Amino acid sequence: MGRPQIEELEKLNLNLYEAVIVASQHARRLNARRLQQLEQMEEDPSIDIDSRKITAVALRDVLDGKVKFKRSDSM
Repeated sequence: MGRPQIEELEKLNLNLYEAVIVASQHARRLNARRLQQLEQMEEDPSIDIDSRKITAVALRDVLDGKVKFKRSDSM
């Protein structure tokens, strides 16, 4: 899983501004999930936590189409 490149966003015809907003929202969700896992880890040390950077994971998820979003025409 390489580092996401801007050219990849352009190939998918994604607006860079929208892609960054969607990725940041997804990163917040991923971070909240990671914080929950850290709290649970105190009780169950066998929980495995992903050590990759959340922002890179979020951008990769957007590029891979794992994050669905609806475009708003009100902008």
